[in-house]
Amino acid sequence: MAPASAETTPVTPSAPTRCGYVALIGAPNAGKSTLLNRLVGHKLAIVTPKAQTTRSRLLGIAIEGAAQLIYVDTPGIFAPRRRLDRAMVAAAWSGAEDADQTVLLVDAANGITADVARILDRLGERRWRAVLALNKIDRVRRERLLGLAAELTKRGDFDPVLMISALTGDGVDDLKGYLAQAVPPGPWLFPEDQLSDAPERLIAAELTREQVFLQLHDDLPYASTVETESWEERRDGSVRIGQVIYVERPSQRAIVLGEGGRRIKEIGARARLELEAMLGRRVHLFLFVKVRENWAEDRERLAALGLNPQV
Repeated sequence: MAPASAETTPVTPSAPTRCGYVALIGAPNAGKSTLLNRLVGHKLAIVTPKAQTTRSRLLGIAIEGAAQLIYVDTPGIFAPRRRLDRAMVAAAWSGAEDADQTVLLVDAANGITADVARILDRLGERRWRAVLALNKIDRVRRERLLGLAAELTKRGDFDPVLMISALTGDGVDDLKGYLAQAVPPGPWLFPEDQLSDAPERLIAAELTREQVFLQLHDDLPYASTVETESWEERRDGSVRIGQVIYVERPSQRAIVLGEGGRRIKEIGARARLELEAMLGRRVHLFLFVKVRENWAEDRERLAALGLNPQV
């Protein structure tokens, strides 16, 4: 399950092959991370009910027939306020600009929101052709889906238009099949068994951040980030991982710790289970909570997240 290093020799099967990058873009909470996990067949991206969970670009690699599809899960595109927000939106558009195919994911239950309208305007300005995937169709009546599809195609150059549910898998095979034929001919860029180019340390930090999002309420998750500071391989095959949860104020640190340290213990216990599932071995996880005021404007912290801190 653990992603391999990106420093590998490309593999080319005997049959004619295709290979290409596919950017998944959309407004916050459109379901891009859920779709990435479905397309790859493994949990790579963290998923929570909260918007703006994804903060940096993440590659997921999958094989579909003779095609290697390199999916780029991008942060949701919205109106930014902080330096972190601007860096996230910039990462999303950068991922799309570098891709061979772009999939615009729209939450069919929410329709054309202000964030979706902004995306449509930018695609139109650049005459950007994309695949349109209406997601969460299990929550919407067919009549509304058809009307939404018609309205969206009036405002953008979309081909094809697909209706899917990333959660249930409905329609996802059609999307994979189309993309496998749409990416350009060429050799595979990654070994067949590689799932991502992201370092294990980064994915491990994201899995812990997922638990912070799931277990803390209101705006606190947005005021926090997680970094893996240490990774020690042990002789018995297990791994010792040390991580820091950064928050912006001392009062937030107290909330993360919880009364008697109960909250941080619960976050650690659930994160450890996710890490053991990912790595396939025993994990010793040690969490620390530190205050770093205004970290969302801190260029060093943004660079550690894989974002461009100069935007």
